[in-house]
Amino acid sequence: MNNFEFFNPTRIVFGEGEISRLSSLVPEKARVLVLFGGESARKFGTLDEVKAALGDRHVSFFGGVEANPKYETLLNAIAQVKDENIDFLIAVGGGSVIDGTKFVAAASRYPSEPMQMLKKAGSDLKEAIPFGAVLTLSATGSEMNKISVITYAAAKAKMAFFSETVFPQFSILDPVKTFTLPPRQIGNGIVDAFIHVTEQYLTYPVNAKIQDRFAEGILQTLVEEGPKTVEQPDNYEVRSNLMWAASQALNGLIGVGVPHDWATHMIGHELTALYGLDHAQTLAVVLPSLLEEKQQQKQSKLAQFAERVWGVQQGSEAEKAAQAISLTREFFESVGVKTRLSDYQLDETCIDPLIKHLSDHGMTRLGEHRDIDLDACRRILQRSL
Repeated sequence: MNNFEFFNPTRIVFGEGEISRLSSLVPEKARVLVLFGGESARKFGTLDEVKAALGDRHVSFFGGVEANPKYETLLNAIAQVKDENIDFLIAVGGGSVIDGTKFVAAASRYPSEPMQMLKKAGSDLKEAIPFGAVLTLSATGSEMNKISVITYAAAKAKMAFFSETVFPQFSILDPVKTFTLPPRQIGNGIVDAFIHVTEQYLTYPVNAKIQDRFAEGILQTLVEEGPKTVEQPDNYEVRSNLMWAASQALNGLIGVGVPHDWATHMIGHELTALYGLDHAQTLAVVLPSLLEEKQQQKQSKLAQFAERVWGVQQGSEAEKAAQAISLTREFFESVGVKTRLSDYQLDETCIDPLIKHLSDHGMTRLGEHRDIDLDACRRILQRSL
């Protein structure tokens, strides 16, 4: 196991009706801005619950945060923060709204242009406005980590930053708030959480037994509960397990002391930026093909994955590895997320622009060994057709 340091200060408040806890979680004198995405949070009463729980505090709202939160949109939220002297933020939504809120929290206190913060990936952040989250979509784990991904529409680029200043102070996880989500969003969330785990697990062994077992437990839960989550939209126990699995997938715990990959995400980000695919759709397209491309190198962990998650006991190590990749693709399809570029009306003509974007954004050495170069990316995309 590699050396590591682990820190996660986010308080999780889990269960039905816990939005009422906002009254004790937010400072009494706070001036609050609530950020949200579309109108579903208003339509289904979540914003009203938040407002009621905050009582007599000053509360303003900023809506319209996109599924891939845009830098240009969030600048308007920053202006509102400064105009109204806001000193506490609440994100009501899924990972995109929470990522956007992290950016607003950090950029509102940043001494230079916000773009400089993104270009430095948050490395020089000293402070941010405190904030909490009310989660309505289980997927990204942003409710319990220090990561934010922002879309800079003008350059068709997705830019990430990392900082301990943007850990949520608290996150309220009420599974009931996910009951009204459409199947597409549920399927996307399952895939997103699953691949967050594999990016930290399907690398190479370093004898990190606890991390492996935790990762495998999350993956097994997603495999068992994922299809039920799509089929039974108001099953509280199933949604509870999905919600907690997604948070555990990217709160830092399973990733300590082990090598990480993240090439699937880097390639996927360019697919979203250029062609507008949902984030999870890009991951479902790229991961099986990437695993095929790197099967020999990742064979040991893929075989372990086959045995412990998929229950494959027969065959050689290579045969188990191949079966694990096939079962993973089938699983994504089973929750409604297609796994081929052609499923999204993309053909081989999309590959050259993707390779150029990867090159332009410095994504020329990816993966746990930094050996997925642009030629390998091209082969992965060709496998994905």
